[in-house]
Amino acid sequence: MVRQSDDKHVVKSTVRFPETVMDCVEEMVEEGVFSNKSEFQRFAVEYVLSEIEDYEPEMVDFAELQREVFQHQPATSGAEMSPEINENFYENAARVRQFAVRGDIETAEEYIDTAYPVTDPRCLLLDDLLESYRQRASEDE
Repeated sequence: MVRQSDDKHVVKSTVRFPETVMDCVEEMVEEGVFSNKSEFQRFAVEYVLSEIEDYEPEMVDFAELQREVFQHQPATSGAEMSPEINENFYENAARVRQFAVRGDIETAEEYIDTAYPVTDPRCLLLDDLLESYRQRASEDE
């Protein structure tokens, strides 16, 4: 089953993930949870946005995918999330960015890995935050 957004204005974006994250994503694709890696990436972004701000996911079948992905644990909606959880994410994002700005990408990556499991959409978002800093560091070498 291919799920796609009703929105005709779609922007293509290239995202780089650590190999361990992609191994997990590929496993979910093989299990049929997601039809392809792009669908997982769209879901992860929609999920994180719905958790950290007043955002209504636009992805077709989002609620169904959310139930399937989080079938063994209760999924929270942004309305149910406590302010402490949101504040913790913002603090973690600020700390990751602080390490990255100072050129300490490795410490930022370790910090993310300590804060969230690799399959957590917040982990993916924070890792994506680091991508521009990784590119700058590789250009400087």
